[in-house]
Amino acid sequence: MIPLAEFGRTGHMSSRLLFGAAALWNASAAEADRALGLLLDAGVNHIDTAASYGRSEEALGPALRGRRGSFFLATKTDKRTKAEALAQLEASLGLLGVDHVDLWQLHNLTDEEGWIQATGPGGVFEALEEAKSRGLARFVGVTGHGRQAPRLHLRSLALFSFDSVLLPWNWSLSRLPEYAEGLRSIQALGRERGFALQLIKTLCRRPWGDRPHSRITWYEPIEGGEDIARALGWAFGVEGAFVNSAGDLGLLPGILAAAAAGPGVPGEAEMALMAERLGMEDLFA
Repeated sequence: MIPLAEFGRTGHMSSRLLFGAAALWNASAAEADRALGLLLDAGVNHIDTAASYGRSEEALGPALRGRRGSFFLATKTDKRTKAEALAQLEASLGLLGVDHVDLWQLHNLTDEEGWIQATGPGGVFEALEEAKSRGLARFVGVTGHGRQAPRLHLRSLALFSFDSVLLPWNWSLSRLPEYAEGLRSIQALGRERGFALQLIKTLCRRPWGDRPHSRITWYEPIEGGEDIARALGWAFGVEGAFVNSAGDLGLLPGILAAAAAGPGVPGEAEMALMAERLGMEDLFA
């Protein structure tokens, strides 16, 4: 079974592998139902979706009936004003068929203009405590993409005591000294304050470029059991971190199998050889 760990200060023992529900972008309720069955069989008890993940919330709603207590449920808002974000949260709750989520996250708050709006008067930061006080969300977090994610997350953490932080991490990003140092700073701050650290894009092989898209992920993913295990092991090597599965249902069984097998942390030489063999590239270059 996939190991559990305390999800920051929330009191929840989450599986270290989380279900990245972007995989349900075009899914039907039946497909979501089957996916949740696979998750429960593997011991995954944490779902991470977003209002902007296509049909994900809509598909999850029926699949969660009778299973709500089995999952720590997280969603996200991409709105930057208080009023728009709270309206979107209420719409998410309706689609999900629940009266609250366990974690409500600010989605991809890593561009300067959006950050200024979010933190200014009437910005979405003002919605965080209101969502909690109204019982719409138990905890709140912030997420981000791109090379600037660690830097702007640290700025956000200086203004608000988030319960979780989410950002990309993989072999290619670990080769960037400034990015790696930013992740270490967030990790250290998390140990001090007790917030959870989530990692995404751990199975990124490279941008699609001109190659045909064989998966719904917005990057070309790593495939094959041994390579998936190496990439997951590299991410699990970040002490205390939780890893989101890749956003494609076809990859889910292999990811669950690799995580359940308890992949060890591969060495630098092993990862470098895999990176060369697969032609791995930084998605954000």
